[in-house]
Amino acid sequence: MEIERKTSNEYETTGDGSLDRKGNPAIKKATGGWTSAILLLGDYKKTTFTEQCEQVDWDRYLFSLAGAFLSDSYWGRYLTCAIFQLVYVAGLVLLSLTSWLYLIKPSGCGDGARACAPVTSAGTALFYVSIYLIALGNGGYQPSIATFGADQFDESEPSEGHSKVAFFSYFYLALNSGSLFSNTFLVYLENSGSWSIGFWTSAGSAALALALFLAGTPWFRHFRPSGNPLVRIAQVVVAAARKWDIRVRANGEEGLYEVDGTGSAIAGTRKIFHSEDFRFLDKAATITDTDSSTMATSIINPWRLCTVTQVEEVKCVLKMLPIWLCTIIYSVVFTQMASLFVEQGAKMRTTLSPSFDIPPASMSAFDILSVLFFIFLYRRFLVPLMRRVTGNPKGLSELQRMGVGLVIGALAMVAAGLVELQRLKRARARTDALSIFWQVPQYALIGASEVFMYVGQLEFFNGQAPDGIKSFGSSLCMASMSLGNYASSGLVSIVMAVATRGGRAGWIPADLDQGHMDRFFFLLAGLTFVDLVVYVVCARWYKAIELGSHDSSHGSSRVGLLEEA
Repeated sequence: MEIERKTSNEYETTGDGSLDRKGNPAIKKATGGWTSAILLLGDYKKTTFTEQCEQVDWDRYLFSLAGAFLSDSYWGRYLTCAIFQLVYVAGLVLLSLTSWLYLIKPSGCGDGARACAPVTSAGTALFYVSIYLIALGNGGYQPSIATFGADQFDESEPSEGHSKVAFFSYFYLALNSGSLFSNTFLVYLENSGSWSIGFWTSAGSAALALALFLAGTPWFRHFRPSGNPLVRIAQVVVAAARKWDIRVRANGEEGLYEVDGTGSAIAGTRKIFHSEDFRFLDKAATITDTDSSTMATSIINPWRLCTVTQVEEVKCVLKMLPIWLCTIIYSVVFTQMASLFVEQGAKMRTTLSPSFDIPPASMSAFDILSVLFFIFLYRRFLVPLMRRVTGNPKGLSELQRMGVGLVIGALAMVAAGLVELQRLKRARARTDALSIFWQVPQYALIGASEVFMYVGQLEFFNGQAPDGIKSFGSSLCMASMSLGNYASSGLVSIVMAVATRGGRAGWIPADLDQGHMDRFFFLLAGLTFVDLVVYVVCARWYKAIELGSHDSSHGSSRVGLLEEA
Protein backbone atom coordinates (compact mmCIF):
# COMPACT_ATOMS: atom_id res chain seq x y z
CA MET A 1 0.00 0.00 0.00
CA GLU A 2 2.82 2.38 0.86
CA ILE A 3 4.49 1.78 -2.52
CA GLU A 4 1.21 2.34 -4.37
CA ARG A 5 0.57 5.61 -2.50
CA LYS A 6 4.10 6.85 -3.25
CA THR A 7 3.70 6.04 -6.93
CA SER A 8 0.37 7.85 -6.99
CA ASN A 9 1.86 10.95 -5.34
CA GLU A 10 4.78 10.97 -7.76
CA TYR A 11 2.40 11.28 -10.70
CA GLU A 12 -0.16 13.57 -9.08
CA THR A 13 -1.15 16.34 -11.49
CA THR A 14 -1.87 19.98 -10.74
CA GLY A 15 -5.39 21.13 -9.97
CA ASP A 16 -5.30 24.38 -11.93
CA GLY A 17 -5.39 22.84 -15.41
CA SER A 18 -1.76 23.60 -16.23
CA LEU A 19 0.10 21.46 -18.79
CA ASP A 20 3.65 20.30 -19.36
CA ARG A 21 5.58 21.11 -22.54
CA LYS A 22 4.05 18.10 -24.34
CA GLY A 23 0.50 19.23 -23.65
CA ASN A 24 -0.21 16.65 -20.93
CA PRO A 25 -1.52 17.54 -17.44
CA ALA A 26 1.44 18.89 -15.48
CA ILE A 27 2.83 16.61 -12.77
CA LYS A 28 3.31 18.53 -9.53
CA LYS A 29 6.68 17.14 -8.55
CA ALA A 30 8.20 17.28 -12.03
CA THR A 31 7.18 20.79 -13.10
CA GLY A 32 6.66 24.32 -11.82
CA GLY A 33 7.20 25.51 -8.27
CA TRP A 34 10.19 27.51 -7.13
CA THR A 35 12.59 25.52 -9.32
CA SER A 36 11.01 26.99 -12.44
CA ALA A 37 10.27 30.37 -10.84
CA ILE A 38 13.88 30.92 -9.74
CA LEU A 39 15.05 30.35 -13.31
CA LEU A 40 12.59 33.00 -14.49
CA LEU A 41 13.65 35.40 -11.72
CA GLY A 42 17.31 34.94 -12.64
CA ASP A 43 16.40 35.43 -16.29
CA TYR A 44 14.56 38.66 -15.55
CA LYS A 45 17.31 39.94 -13.25
CA LYS A 46 19.91 39.63 -16.00
CA THR A 47 17.60 41.19 -18.56
CA THR A 48 17.14 44.28 -16.40
CA PHE A 49 20.89 44.96 -16.51
CA THR A 50 19.96 46.83 -19.69
CA GLU A 51 17.65 49.29 -17.92
CA GLN A 52 19.73 52.31 -18.83
CA CYS A 53 19.46 51.45 -22.53
CA GLU A 54 15.71 50.93 -22.24
CA GLN A 55 15.09 54.36 -20.77
CA VAL A 56 15.58 55.94 -24.19
CA ASP A 57 12.12 54.74 -25.19
CA TRP A 58 9.15 54.59 -22.81
CA ASP A 59 7.00 53.31 -25.74
CA ARG A 60 8.21 49.82 -24.78
CA TYR A 61 5.42 49.74 -22.21
CA LEU A 62 2.82 50.34 -24.91
CA PHE A 63 4.26 47.36 -26.78
CA SER A 64 3.38 45.33 -23.69
CA LEU A 65 -0.26 45.44 -24.78
CA ALA A 66 0.68 43.80 -28.09
CA GLY A 67 2.75 41.16 -26.31
CA ALA A 68 -0.06 40.44 -23.86
CA PHE A 69 -2.54 40.07 -26.72
CA LEU A 70 -0.38 37.50 -28.55
CA SER A 71 0.34 35.67 -25.28
CA ASP A 72 -3.30 35.35 -24.23
CA SER A 73 -4.73 34.75 -27.70
CA TYR A 74 -2.44 32.66 -29.88
CA TRP A 75 1.15 32.00 -28.85
CA GLY A 76 0.90 31.21 -25.16
CA ARG A 77 3.18 32.75 -22.56
CA TYR A 78 6.25 30.56 -23.10
CA LEU A 79 6.48 31.13 -26.84
CA THR A 80 5.74 34.86 -26.42
CA CYS A 81 8.57 35.19 -23.89
CA ALA A 82 11.00 33.28 -26.10
CA ILE A 83 10.23 35.21 -29.31
CA PHE A 84 10.27 38.67 -27.76
CA GLN A 85 13.44 37.93 -25.80
CA LEU A 86 15.08 36.97 -29.09
CA VAL A 87 13.92 40.28 -30.63
CA TYR A 88 15.25 42.06 -27.54
CA VAL A 89 18.69 40.46 -27.80
CA ALA A 90 18.80 41.25 -31.53
CA GLY A 91 18.02 44.90 -30.80
CA LEU A 92 20.77 45.16 -28.19
CA VAL A 93 23.34 43.47 -30.42
CA LEU A 94 22.42 45.83 -33.28
CA LEU A 95 22.66 48.83 -30.93
CA SER A 96 26.09 47.66 -29.76
CA LEU A 97 27.32 47.17 -33.32
CA THR A 98 25.91 50.54 -34.38
CA SER A 99 27.60 52.39 -31.54
CA TRP A 100 30.88 50.58 -32.19
CA LEU A 101 30.97 50.97 -35.97
CA TYR A 102 29.11 54.23 -36.62
CA LEU A 103 28.16 56.43 -33.70
CA ILE A 104 30.89 56.56 -31.06
CA LYS A 105 33.89 58.02 -32.88
CA PRO A 106 36.58 58.38 -31.72
CA SER A 107 36.64 55.81 -28.95
CA GLY A 108 35.86 57.33 -25.55
CA CYS A 109 34.30 60.52 -26.88
CA GLY A 110 31.27 61.99 -25.19
CA ASP A 111 33.02 62.32 -21.84
CA GLY A 112 32.75 66.11 -21.88
CA ALA A 113 36.34 66.58 -23.03
CA ARG A 114 36.41 64.98 -26.50
CA ALA A 115 33.88 65.73 -29.21
CA CYS A 116 32.30 62.89 -31.19
CA ALA A 117 32.46 62.82 -34.97
CA PRO A 118 29.22 63.52 -36.90
CA VAL A 119 27.09 60.41 -37.37
CA THR A 120 26.24 58.98 -40.78
CA SER A 121 22.73 58.49 -42.16
CA ALA A 122 23.20 54.71 -42.07
CA GLY A 123 24.31 54.85 -38.45
CA THR A 124 21.32 56.98 -37.46
CA ALA A 125 18.88 54.63 -39.24
CA LEU A 126 20.36 51.53 -37.62
CA PHE A 127 20.29 53.26 -34.23
CA TYR A 128 16.55 53.93 -34.44
CA VAL A 129 15.85 50.43 -35.72
CA SER A 130 17.79 48.98 -32.79
CA ILE A 131 16.05 50.99 -30.06
CA TYR A 132 12.62 50.14 -31.45
CA LEU A 133 13.58 46.47 -31.53
CA ILE A 134 14.60 46.85 -27.88
CA ALA A 135 11.29 48.54 -27.09
CA LEU A 136 9.29 45.89 -28.95
CA GLY A 137 11.19 42.98 -27.43
CA ASN A 138 11.16 44.21 -23.86
CA GLY A 139 7.60 45.50 -24.03
CA GLY A 140 6.25 42.24 -25.41
CA TYR A 141 8.28 40.19 -22.94
CA GLN A 142 7.59 41.91 -19.63
CA PRO A 143 3.87 41.21 -19.03
CA SER A 144 4.23 37.63 -20.26
CA ILE A 145 7.19 36.76 -18.01
CA ALA A 146 5.39 38.06 -14.91
CA THR A 147 2.30 35.99 -15.68
CA PHE A 148 4.34 32.99 -16.78
CA GLY A 149 6.16 33.03 -13.45
CA ALA A 150 2.85 33.05 -11.57
CA ASP A 151 1.69 30.13 -13.75
CA GLN A 152 4.35 27.96 -12.13
CA PHE A 153 2.32 27.83 -8.91
CA ASP A 154 -0.95 25.92 -8.49
CA GLU A 155 -3.28 28.23 -6.59
CA SER A 156 -5.58 25.30 -5.77
CA GLU A 157 -2.77 23.98 -3.54
CA PRO A 158 -2.57 26.14 -0.35
CA SER A 159 1.23 26.09 -0.09
CA GLU A 160 1.72 26.91 -3.77
CA GLY A 161 -1.01 29.57 -3.59
CA HIS A 162 1.01 31.31 -0.87
CA SER A 163 4.16 31.04 -2.99
CA LYS A 164 2.31 32.52 -5.96
CA VAL A 165 1.54 35.64 -3.92
CA ALA A 166 5.16 35.86 -2.75
CA PHE A 167 6.43 35.45 -6.31
CA PHE A 168 5.42 38.96 -7.34
CA SER A 169 7.46 40.48 -4.52
CA TYR A 170 10.51 38.49 -5.55
CA PHE A 171 9.85 39.31 -9.20
CA TYR A 172 10.06 43.02 -8.40
CA LEU A 173 13.09 42.30 -6.21
CA ALA A 174 14.83 40.65 -9.17
CA LEU A 175 13.93 43.57 -11.42
CA ASN A 176 15.50 46.06 -9.03
CA SER A 177 18.57 43.91 -8.36
CA GLY A 178 19.38 44.07 -12.05
CA SER A 179 18.61 47.77 -12.15
CA LEU A 180 21.11 48.37 -9.33
CA PHE A 181 23.87 47.19 -11.67
CA SER A 182 22.67 49.35 -14.54
CA ASN A 183 22.31 52.46 -12.36
CA THR A 184 25.84 52.19 -10.97
CA PHE A 185 28.26 50.38 -13.27
CA LEU A 186 26.59 51.26 -16.58
CA VAL A 187 26.09 54.90 -15.55
CA TYR A 188 29.80 55.07 -14.70
CA LEU A 189 30.67 53.71 -18.17
CA GLU A 190 28.35 56.23 -19.82
CA ASN A 191 29.83 59.16 -17.91
CA SER A 192 33.36 58.06 -18.81
CA GLY A 193 32.44 57.91 -22.50
CA SER A 194 32.62 54.09 -22.79
CA TRP A 195 29.17 53.77 -24.35
CA SER A 196 30.06 50.85 -26.61
CA ILE A 197 31.32 48.76 -23.68
CA GLY A 198 28.12 49.49 -21.79
CA PHE A 199 25.95 48.40 -24.72
CA TRP A 200 27.92 45.19 -25.24
CA THR A 201 27.60 44.43 -21.51
CA SER A 202 23.85 44.84 -21.79
CA ALA A 203 23.68 42.64 -24.89
CA GLY A 204 25.69 39.91 -23.21
CA SER A 205 23.45 40.02 -20.15
CA ALA A 206 20.32 39.75 -22.28
CA ALA A 207 21.77 36.81 -24.25
CA LEU A 208 22.61 35.05 -20.98
CA ALA A 209 19.04 35.69 -19.80
CA LEU A 210 17.63 34.09 -22.93
CA ALA A 211 19.86 31.04 -22.47
CA LEU A 212 18.74 30.73 -18.85
CA PHE A 213 15.10 30.91 -19.92
CA LEU A 214 15.51 28.21 -22.56
CA ALA A 215 17.36 25.99 -20.08
CA GLY A 216 14.23 25.82 -17.91
CA THR A 217 12.00 24.58 -20.76
CA PRO A 218 11.56 20.98 -19.49
CA TRP A 219 10.24 22.11 -16.11
CA PHE A 220 7.84 24.93 -16.98
CA ARG A 221 4.07 24.69 -16.63
CA HIS A 222 1.88 26.08 -19.40
CA PHE A 223 -1.69 27.16 -20.11
CA ARG A 224 -3.33 26.99 -23.49
CA PRO A 225 -4.03 30.33 -25.20
CA SER A 226 -7.73 31.20 -25.09
CA GLY A 227 -8.33 32.84 -28.45
CA ASN A 228 -8.83 36.47 -29.39
CA PRO A 229 -10.34 38.38 -26.43
CA LEU A 230 -11.18 41.36 -28.64
CA VAL A 231 -13.58 39.17 -30.61
CA ARG A 232 -15.18 37.92 -27.38
CA ILE A 233 -15.64 41.48 -26.13
CA ALA A 234 -17.13 42.55 -29.47
CA GLN A 235 -19.52 39.62 -29.37
CA VAL A 236 -20.82 40.66 -25.95
CA VAL A 237 -21.30 44.28 -27.06
CA VAL A 238 -23.08 43.27 -30.28
CA ALA A 239 -25.28 40.66 -28.60
CA ALA A 240 -26.27 43.14 -25.86
CA ALA A 241 -27.02 45.83 -28.48
CA ARG A 242 -29.22 43.45 -30.43
CA LYS A 243 -31.29 42.87 -27.30
CA TRP A 244 -31.34 46.46 -26.10
CA ASP A 245 -35.13 46.39 -25.66
CA ILE A 246 -35.41 43.28 -23.45
CA ARG A 247 -35.56 43.36 -19.67
CA VAL A 248 -32.99 41.43 -17.64
CA ARG A 249 -34.43 39.36 -14.84
CA ALA A 250 -33.57 40.42 -11.31
CA ASN A 251 -33.13 36.89 -9.91
CA GLY A 252 -29.45 36.20 -10.43
CA GLU A 253 -28.39 33.75 -13.13
CA GLU A 254 -31.86 32.43 -13.95
CA GLY A 255 -32.60 32.88 -17.63
CA LEU A 256 -28.95 33.45 -18.52
CA TYR A 257 -27.02 31.13 -20.81
CA GLU A 258 -24.04 29.06 -19.67
CA VAL A 259 -22.55 25.80 -20.91
CA ASP A 260 -23.01 22.62 -18.88
CA GLY A 261 -20.25 21.10 -16.76
CA THR A 262 -17.45 22.76 -14.83
CA GLY A 263 -15.46 23.97 -17.85
CA SER A 264 -15.97 27.26 -19.65
CA ALA A 265 -16.79 27.72 -23.33
CA ILE A 266 -13.56 29.79 -23.53
CA ALA A 267 -10.69 27.37 -24.14
CA GLY A 268 -8.57 26.55 -21.08
CA THR A 269 -10.42 28.82 -18.64
CA ARG A 270 -12.64 28.45 -15.60
CA LYS A 271 -16.21 29.65 -15.41
CA ILE A 272 -16.84 33.07 -13.88
CA PHE A 273 -19.96 33.30 -11.75
CA HIS A 274 -22.58 35.94 -12.41
CA SER A 275 -22.27 39.35 -10.73
CA GLU A 276 -24.76 42.17 -10.37
CA ASP A 277 -22.47 44.84 -11.85
CA PHE A 278 -23.13 46.32 -15.31
CA ARG A 279 -26.47 44.54 -15.57
CA PHE A 280 -27.07 45.92 -19.06
CA LEU A 281 -24.39 43.53 -20.38
CA ASP A 282 -26.43 40.59 -19.08
CA LYS A 283 -28.67 41.13 -22.09
CA ALA A 284 -25.99 39.37 -24.14
CA ALA A 285 -26.47 36.19 -22.07
CA THR A 286 -30.25 36.43 -21.71
CA ILE A 287 -32.06 33.59 -23.48
CA THR A 288 -34.95 34.96 -25.55
CA ASP A 289 -37.72 32.97 -27.23
CA THR A 290 -35.78 33.20 -30.50
CA ASP A 291 -32.66 31.82 -28.80
CA SER A 292 -34.66 28.98 -27.23
CA SER A 293 -36.05 27.90 -30.58
CA THR A 294 -32.62 27.74 -32.22
CA MET A 295 -30.57 26.27 -29.34
CA ALA A 296 -31.86 22.73 -29.87
CA THR A 297 -31.58 22.71 -33.65
CA SER A 298 -28.42 24.63 -34.54
CA ILE A 299 -25.08 25.90 -33.28
CA ILE A 300 -25.49 28.93 -31.05
CA ASN A 301 -24.48 32.20 -32.68
CA PRO A 302 -22.06 33.95 -30.23
CA TRP A 303 -22.88 37.28 -31.86
CA ARG A 304 -26.40 36.91 -30.53
CA LEU A 305 -26.08 34.79 -27.36
CA CYS A 306 -23.00 34.73 -25.11
CA THR A 307 -22.25 32.70 -22.02
CA VAL A 308 -22.30 34.20 -18.53
CA THR A 309 -18.53 33.67 -18.33
CA GLN A 310 -17.95 35.63 -21.54
CA VAL A 311 -20.12 38.49 -20.28
CA GLU A 312 -18.37 38.47 -16.90
CA GLU A 313 -14.98 38.63 -18.63
CA VAL A 314 -16.03 41.96 -20.14
CA LYS A 315 -17.37 43.11 -16.77
CA CYS A 316 -14.03 42.28 -15.15
CA VAL A 317 -12.19 44.50 -17.60
CA LEU A 318 -14.63 47.36 -17.00
CA LYS A 319 -14.30 47.01 -13.23
CA MET A 320 -10.51 47.05 -13.34
CA LEU A 321 -10.26 50.15 -15.53
CA PRO A 322 -11.14 52.76 -12.81
CA ILE A 323 -8.51 51.23 -10.51
CA TRP A 324 -5.99 51.28 -13.35
CA LEU A 325 -6.73 54.90 -14.24
CA CYS A 326 -6.07 55.90 -10.63
CA THR A 327 -2.56 54.44 -10.87
CA ILE A 328 -1.51 56.74 -13.71
CA ILE A 329 -0.99 59.72 -11.37
CA TYR A 330 1.34 57.56 -9.30
CA SER A 331 3.29 56.78 -12.47
CA VAL A 332 3.64 60.54 -13.02
CA VAL A 333 5.23 60.72 -9.56
CA PHE A 334 7.49 57.76 -10.30
CA THR A 335 8.61 59.33 -13.59
CA GLN A 336 10.14 62.30 -11.78
CA MET A 337 12.88 60.05 -10.48
CA ALA A 338 14.31 59.70 -13.99
CA SER A 339 13.71 63.31 -15.00
CA LEU A 340 13.37 66.21 -12.56
CA PHE A 341 15.17 64.43 -9.72
CA VAL A 342 18.20 64.09 -12.03
CA GLU A 343 17.99 67.75 -13.08
CA GLN A 344 17.72 68.76 -9.46
CA GLY A 345 20.74 66.62 -8.55
CA ALA A 346 22.80 68.15 -11.37
CA LYS A 347 22.44 71.57 -9.67
CA MET A 348 23.67 70.24 -6.32
CA ARG A 349 27.16 69.48 -5.00
CA THR A 350 28.13 66.11 -6.48
CA THR A 351 31.86 66.03 -5.66
CA LEU A 352 33.06 63.48 -3.13
CA SER A 353 36.74 64.05 -3.85
CA PRO A 354 38.75 66.04 -6.39
CA SER A 355 38.83 62.95 -8.64
CA PHE A 356 35.33 61.55 -8.19
CA ASP A 357 31.90 63.00 -8.94
CA ILE A 358 28.59 61.26 -8.30
CA PRO A 359 26.56 61.05 -11.52
CA PRO A 360 23.13 62.50 -10.63
CA ALA A 361 21.41 59.61 -12.47
CA SER A 362 23.12 57.08 -10.21
CA MET A 363 21.25 58.45 -7.18
CA SER A 364 18.40 56.16 -8.24
CA ALA A 365 20.51 53.44 -6.63
CA PHE A 366 19.03 54.65 -3.33
CA ASP A 367 15.58 54.01 -4.75
CA ILE A 368 16.62 50.47 -5.64
CA LEU A 369 18.21 49.86 -2.24
CA SER A 370 15.01 51.13 -0.64
CA VAL A 371 12.96 48.68 -2.74
CA LEU A 372 15.18 45.79 -1.67
CA PHE A 373 14.96 46.79 1.98
CA PHE A 374 11.21 47.35 2.05
CA ILE A 375 10.42 44.11 0.21
CA PHE A 376 12.38 42.26 2.89
CA LEU A 377 10.73 44.33 5.64
CA TYR A 378 7.26 43.79 4.20
CA ARG A 379 7.58 40.03 3.67
CA ARG A 380 9.33 39.29 6.97
CA PHE A 381 7.71 41.68 9.41
CA LEU A 382 4.77 43.70 8.08
CA VAL A 383 2.82 40.76 6.64
CA PRO A 384 2.84 38.76 9.91
CA LEU A 385 1.98 41.91 11.88
CA MET A 386 -0.86 43.04 9.62
CA ARG A 387 -2.15 39.46 9.40
CA ARG A 388 -2.84 39.58 13.12
CA VAL A 389 -4.41 43.04 12.85
CA THR A 390 -6.60 42.55 9.75
CA GLY A 391 -7.17 38.82 9.74
CA ASN A 392 -6.20 38.77 6.07
CA PRO A 393 -3.65 35.99 5.30
CA LYS A 394 -1.91 38.47 2.97
CA GLY A 395 -1.62 41.12 5.70
CA LEU A 396 -3.06 43.87 3.54
CA SER A 397 -5.16 43.35 0.44
CA GLU A 398 -3.75 44.41 -2.91
CA LEU A 399 -6.06 47.42 -3.01
CA GLN A 400 -5.00 48.52 0.45
CA ARG A 401 -1.32 48.27 -0.46
CA MET A 402 -1.83 50.33 -3.59
CA GLY A 403 -3.50 53.01 -1.45
CA VAL A 404 -0.49 53.02 0.89
CA GLY A 405 1.75 53.38 -2.16
CA LEU A 406 -0.14 56.52 -3.23
CA VAL A 407 0.30 58.07 0.23
CA ILE A 408 4.06 57.38 0.33
CA GLY A 409 4.43 58.63 -3.26
CA ALA A 410 2.81 61.93 -2.28
CA LEU A 411 5.19 62.20 0.69
CA ALA A 412 8.14 61.67 -1.69
CA MET A 413 7.01 64.72 -3.69
CA VAL A 414 6.72 66.75 -0.48
CA ALA A 415 10.28 65.73 0.44
CA ALA A 416 11.55 66.68 -3.04
CA GLY A 417 9.81 70.05 -2.78
CA LEU A 418 11.38 70.79 0.62
CA VAL A 419 14.84 69.87 -0.70
CA GLU A 420 14.33 72.15 -3.69
CA LEU A 421 13.32 75.03 -1.40
CA GLN A 422 16.54 74.61 0.55
CA ARG A 423 18.60 74.27 -2.65
CA LEU A 424 17.11 77.47 -4.11
CA LYS A 425 17.73 79.32 -0.88
CA ARG A 426 21.44 78.51 -0.99
CA ALA A 427 21.75 79.10 -4.75
CA ARG A 428 20.21 82.55 -4.52
CA ALA A 429 22.29 83.46 -1.47
CA ARG A 430 25.38 82.25 -3.39
CA THR A 431 26.52 80.05 -0.52
CA ASP A 432 27.83 76.49 -0.72
CA ALA A 433 25.65 74.28 -2.90
CA LEU A 434 23.49 71.72 -1.18
CA SER A 435 24.94 68.18 -1.15
CA ILE A 436 23.27 65.73 -3.53
CA PHE A 437 22.82 63.35 -0.60
CA TRP A 438 19.92 65.52 0.53
CA GLN A 439 18.02 63.70 -2.22
CA VAL A 440 18.31 60.35 -0.47
CA PRO A 441 14.97 60.66 1.45
CA GLN A 442 12.93 61.37 -1.67
CA TYR A 443 14.52 58.44 -3.54
CA ALA A 444 14.00 56.19 -0.51
CA LEU A 445 10.34 57.17 -0.26
CA ILE A 446 9.82 56.47 -3.96
CA GLY A 447 11.34 53.01 -3.41
CA ALA A 448 9.06 52.31 -0.45
CA SER A 449 6.03 53.42 -2.46
CA GLU A 450 6.98 51.07 -5.31
CA VAL A 451 6.89 48.06 -3.00
CA PHE A 452 3.31 48.84 -2.07
CA MET A 453 2.06 50.21 -5.39
CA TYR A 454 3.76 48.23 -8.17
CA VAL A 455 3.93 44.89 -6.36
CA GLY A 456 0.31 45.39 -5.32
CA GLN A 457 -0.57 46.23 -8.93
CA LEU A 458 1.09 43.08 -10.25
CA GLU A 459 -0.79 40.91 -7.78
CA PHE A 460 -4.11 42.71 -8.27
CA PHE A 461 -4.24 42.82 -12.05
CA ASN A 462 -2.88 39.29 -12.44
CA GLY A 463 -5.22 37.87 -9.80
CA GLN A 464 -8.33 39.73 -10.91
CA ALA A 465 -7.87 39.25 -14.65
CA PRO A 466 -9.91 36.28 -15.93
CA ASP A 467 -7.96 33.23 -17.06
CA GLY A 468 -8.24 34.19 -20.73
CA ILE A 469 -6.57 37.60 -20.33
CA LYS A 470 -3.97 37.09 -17.57
CA SER A 471 -1.13 38.67 -19.54
CA PHE A 472 -3.36 41.62 -20.34
CA GLY A 473 -3.77 42.17 -16.61
CA SER A 474 0.00 42.30 -16.14
CA SER A 475 0.39 44.59 -19.15
CA LEU A 476 -1.84 47.19 -17.48
CA CYS A 477 0.98 47.86 -14.99
CA MET A 478 3.45 48.54 -17.81
CA ALA A 479 0.96 50.65 -19.75
CA SER A 480 0.27 52.85 -16.72
CA MET A 481 4.01 53.64 -16.56
CA SER A 482 4.02 54.70 -20.19
CA LEU A 483 0.91 56.84 -19.85
CA GLY A 484 2.34 58.33 -16.66
CA ASN A 485 5.40 59.43 -18.62
CA TYR A 486 3.28 61.12 -21.29
CA ALA A 487 1.03 62.65 -18.64
CA SER A 488 4.10 64.04 -16.87
CA SER A 489 5.35 65.65 -20.10
CA GLY A 490 1.91 67.13 -20.74
CA LEU A 491 1.65 68.45 -17.19
CA VAL A 492 5.07 70.10 -17.43
CA SER A 493 4.04 71.75 -20.71
CA ILE A 494 0.81 73.08 -19.18
CA VAL A 495 2.58 74.36 -16.08
CA MET A 496 5.24 76.10 -18.13
CA ALA A 497 2.66 77.64 -20.47
CA VAL A 498 0.77 79.12 -17.51
CA ALA A 499 3.78 80.05 -15.36
CA THR A 500 5.71 81.84 -18.14
CA ARG A 501 2.98 84.34 -18.96
CA GLY A 502 4.10 87.95 -18.66
CA GLY A 503 7.73 87.11 -19.41
CA ARG A 504 8.31 85.17 -16.19
CA ALA A 505 10.89 82.39 -16.06
CA GLY A 506 8.30 79.77 -15.10
CA TRP A 507 8.57 76.95 -12.61
CA ILE A 508 10.99 74.71 -14.54
CA PRO A 509 13.21 76.92 -16.75
CA ALA A 510 16.49 75.87 -18.31
CA ASP A 511 18.28 77.49 -15.34
CA LEU A 512 16.55 75.91 -12.34
CA ASP A 513 17.98 78.59 -10.06
CA GLN A 514 15.62 81.08 -11.75
CA GLY A 515 12.55 78.86 -11.36
CA HIS A 516 10.33 77.27 -8.73
CA MET A 517 10.53 73.52 -9.30
CA ASP A 518 9.49 73.11 -5.67
CA ARG A 519 6.01 74.29 -6.63
CA PHE A 520 5.78 71.58 -9.28
CA PHE A 521 6.68 68.92 -6.71
CA PHE A 522 4.07 70.28 -4.30
CA LEU A 523 1.53 70.33 -7.14
CA LEU A 524 2.19 66.64 -7.79
CA ALA A 525 1.79 65.90 -4.08
CA GLY A 526 -1.57 67.66 -4.10
CA LEU A 527 -2.73 65.84 -7.24
CA THR A 528 -1.71 62.53 -5.72
CA PHE A 529 -3.78 63.17 -2.58
CA VAL A 530 -6.78 64.08 -4.76
CA ASP A 531 -6.19 60.91 -6.74
CA LEU A 532 -6.09 58.98 -3.46
CA VAL A 533 -9.60 60.15 -2.60
CA VAL A 534 -10.90 59.01 -5.99
CA TYR A 535 -9.00 55.74 -5.64
CA VAL A 536 -10.55 54.98 -2.25
CA VAL A 537 -14.02 55.47 -3.72
CA CYS A 538 -13.20 53.14 -6.63
CA ALA A 539 -11.60 50.55 -4.35
CA ARG A 540 -14.64 50.47 -2.04
CA TRP A 541 -16.90 50.03 -5.07
CA TYR A 542 -14.82 47.23 -6.56
CA LYS A 543 -16.03 43.65 -6.09
CA ALA A 544 -13.79 40.67 -6.70
CA ILE A 545 -14.60 38.12 -9.38
CA GLU A 546 -15.63 34.61 -8.37
CA LEU A 547 -14.27 31.73 -10.38
CA GLY A 548 -15.22 28.09 -10.59
CA SER A 549 -12.67 25.36 -9.96
CA HIS A 550 -10.52 23.62 -12.55
CA ASP A 551 -11.07 20.37 -10.69
CA SER A 552 -14.31 18.71 -11.74
CA SER A 553 -14.59 17.08 -8.34
CA HIS A 554 -15.23 20.49 -6.86
CA GLY A 555 -18.42 20.89 -8.84
CA SER A 556 -19.62 24.47 -8.90
CA SER A 557 -17.62 25.65 -5.93
CA ARG A 558 -16.67 29.30 -5.96
CA VAL A 559 -13.21 30.72 -5.51
CA GLY A 560 -12.93 34.33 -4.35
CA LEU A 561 -9.70 35.93 -5.53
CA LEU A 562 -9.49 39.07 -3.44
CA GLU A 563 -10.25 40.13 0.09
CA GLU A 564 -12.62 43.05 0.35
CA ALA A 565 -10.95 46.46 0.30
